[in-house]
Amino acid sequence: MSNSERAPGQKAMNFGPSAKRLIGKLGAERSILLLVLVLAALSVGFNVVGPKILGQATDVVFSGAIGAQLPAGVDKADIVAQLRAEGQTTYADMLERLDLVPGQGIDFDALGRTLAMVLGFYATAAICAWLQGYLLNGAVQRSIYRLRNEVEDKINRLPLSYFDKQPRGELLSRVTNDIDNISQTLQQTMSQLLNALFTVIGVLVMMFWVSPLLAVITLASVPVTMVVTVLVGRRSQKLFIQQWGSTGDLNAHVEEAYTGHALVKVFGRQREVEAEFAKRNEELFKASFGAQFVSGLIMPLMMFVGNLSFVAVAVVGGLRVASGDLNLGSAQAFIQYQRMFTQPLSQIGSMANLLQSGVASAERVFEVLDEPEQSPDATGALEPTRGRIAFRDVDFSYSADSELITGLNLSVEPGQTVAIVGPTGAGKTTLVNLVMRFYEIDSGEITIDGVDIRTVPRADLRSKIGMVLQDTWLFHGTIRENIAYGRPDATEEEIIEAATATYVDRFVHSLPDGYDTVIDEEGSNVSAGEKQLITIARAFLADPALLILDEATSSVDTRTEVLVQEAMSRLRSDRTSFVIAHRLSTIRDADVILVMEDGHIVEQGNHATLIDVDGHYAELYRTQFAAPTT
Repeated sequence: MSNSERAPGQKAMNFGPSAKRLIGKLGAERSILLLVLVLAALSVGFNVVGPKILGQATDVVFSGAIGAQLPAGVDKADIVAQLRAEGQTTYADMLERLDLVPGQGIDFDALGRTLAMVLGFYATAAICAWLQGYLLNGAVQRSIYRLRNEVEDKINRLPLSYFDKQPRGELLSRVTNDIDNISQTLQQTMSQLLNALFTVIGVLVMMFWVSPLLAVITLASVPVTMVVTVLVGRRSQKLFIQQWGSTGDLNAHVEEAYTGHALVKVFGRQREVEAEFAKRNEELFKASFGAQFVSGLIMPLMMFVGNLSFVAVAVVGGLRVASGDLNLGSAQAFIQYQRMFTQPLSQIGSMANLLQSGVASAERVFEVLDEPEQSPDATGALEPTRGRIAFRDVDFSYSADSELITGLNLSVEPGQTVAIVGPTGAGKTTLVNLVMRFYEIDSGEITIDGVDIRTVPRADLRSKIGMVLQDTWLFHGTIRENIAYGRPDATEEEIIEAATATYVDRFVHSLPDGYDTVIDEEGSNVSAGEKQLITIARAFLADPALLILDEATSSVDTRTEVLVQEAMSRLRSDRTSFVIAHRLSTIRDADVILVMEDGHIVEQGNHATLIDVDGHYAELYRTQFAAPTT
């Protein structure tokens, strides 16, 4: 079940396995990632040691300030003993722990060396962090590049039935929006997560070194933080799934409405389309707002818990400094470490929404990658064909509970033109789709010159077949490039010859740039009939052994249709052709006419024979022309 088909919040994403699989996509960058880990450890290590050394600088300043107030020439031990005798035990304990000389002020040389060391450590940490980010960014972008290629290759291996059931906008959303979201998630979180984890480990070591008691107090906040993260994360996880499902639904609606915007206006359905857009946009807004709001609670809650821990550390640390059990510099260093400890935990909390959003997108992409593929290609080759087509006991259905074609038998001789007629849903287009292997038959076999088409690669099979569809497709490019799409190596003379034969040359010269006229994305700068002619010229230039015309003249006017029929007659000469037509006038000269109903061939013969039989074909013919046939 795709995310777009789930009821909101019905089923939470399986975060752990999906996140693991996403990280697995970085496997090709192992050596780079290992170097990134080393650089992250070095960067964090130098940063973590910094506060400890700064604490020593604080002790140098503090000791110098206290020492300047003591009488010169007196031994520190004597001053400590005198203080104890006077009952100032706490002050005596503090002086005893300080490295000072009575009467001597701050040792600026020692202070300078300490600060220079800290500066060197921080500069080295910054360089390591920069290198880490540079290498990690490259590794992530290369991994996303491979993921895009993997999805593109997967789409090319998916059966046509998958696209029949999948809204185009939803699929495009997975291929574009979701992969972009994965890229941003990895880009923004990988480096921060590494630094956060190493910082937590390094800071823990330093905190226990400085003061085990204060370290235990700090760690007491961790279980509370984890509970907050898990509870809030579970709720936001469901909302992120809903968010990206709603994104796909909205994209599907926009793509559908934009593609059919002319019909929307013709039937005056703008208000309904706008209302549906507003509804889906509202659903996306609610899901997005809820996901961001709920996940955004993690960081402030963690900061609140961290501040409570900070208060406890400040109070207990101050008491230990006052009692002489802890140096002022060590207390200062520990407070820095306590902040450094809670900061990465807060960062992890703040990244929870990004992680959940990214993994939700990854799961949607993985659903595409996990879709069943079309059967593997055979390794044989299809020799140059004469065009003898045979169907033997062919069964096919789109779904197991609804039969369409059963026990179909048909033989077509080389060079014959076979017209297929019948009511909508009779199986006409399905028949030629089976020849193209857009769908796989359930049983039986289809052969070309005695070769089962399932024993040859699909690309090899389709390279021998030219197809002109009722729905024209032109890509963004020049008319010349569109005609040469099936034969990129065609010469200029061959392109013009094909264009002339199919009457494209007749209207091309009226365009501003002739054959160099660029067809825009919607093909709006040429008419529907002109687009149809260009697709026929494309098939003409490809010079296929087998030709399939599926309502190929449906978009041209009557006068042009006569001309196109002449062109297609030349195109069909000396090659086997299947022609699907609703206008029976276009197929009267076909060698064989097949009349199909409910997936079965109910009549077969040429035009005169079928009229004489006075069956289904004659009835269709009379209905279409509203006149008796003699």
